[in-house]
Amino acid sequence: MAVFARKSTFAAVAVAILGFTGGNAYAATCGNTSAGFENWKQEFGREAAGRGISNRALSALAGTKYASKTISADRNQHSFKLSLNQFMQKRGAKTIASKGKALKKQNAKLFASIEQRYGVPAGPLIAIWGMETGFGGFMGNQNTLSAVATLAYDCRRSAFFTEQLYAALKLVENGTISANTIGAAHGEIGQTQFLPANVLKYGADGDGNGRIDMIKSRADALASTANFLRGHGWRAGAGYQPGQANFGALQGWNAASVYQQAIAIIGAEIDGN
Repeated sequence: MAVFARKSTFAAVAVAILGFTGGNAYAATCGNTSAGFENWKQEFGREAAGRGISNRALSALAGTKYASKTISADRNQHSFKLSLNQFMQKRGAKTIASKGKALKKQNAKLFASIEQRYGVPAGPLIAIWGMETGFGGFMGNQNTLSAVATLAYDCRRSAFFTEQLYAALKLVENGTISANTIGAAHGEIGQTQFLPANVLKYGADGDGNGRIDMIKSRADALASTANFLRGHGWRAGAGYQPGQANFGALQGWNAASVYQQAIAIIGAEIDGN
């Protein structure tokens, strides 16, 4: 889930933050260099403690470090400026479709169960899975809490990532992630790269073991992705190509037109449509 292409209005983000923070979202002062990060972290920690965040989560926050690689990645994003053909080639669309067909057969019971529960067929789920992490092959190499805390501190999108940081702390509290969880540069988690707030809202126990593990459990990651799409208007049995009923749900996954079209094209090939 490419965070810079996420569809979120400022108003929606502000409302979400106020829900977490009780109406005073910006007491901790943002900054654009590493110099103020430690002071900001102390300020934010006091605010979080005052709003009921547990000592366990606060301890994890205290251990975060300024993520310079995250800032570099945030400042150098170019893939979504490509044409559709260029984007498909760069993302290895043919390989994803080919391997995706095999994975669909190998995990037929899982995908049938997900489609029965959420109405989402295997194709677009596998396309997302392949494009996001190469089917779980690479889920990132950055500390999740440090990445999210850094972006919450950074002035460029502090409001959006303040929401994500509060969500990440909630995930630490409930044991879904830990202070040592590793993910992508913007704090995306797991095999289909969920931001923390989306794990809280749409995370699903796909393997039935009573917990949500977006990293080690492909069933959880794929069920959560299907739940996300259903939450964004997916209708069982409807098409998902541009102009069809479910294409809007793909737009909810990522606001970049080339990404939306790539999911639809690869998904259709995997589904045999």
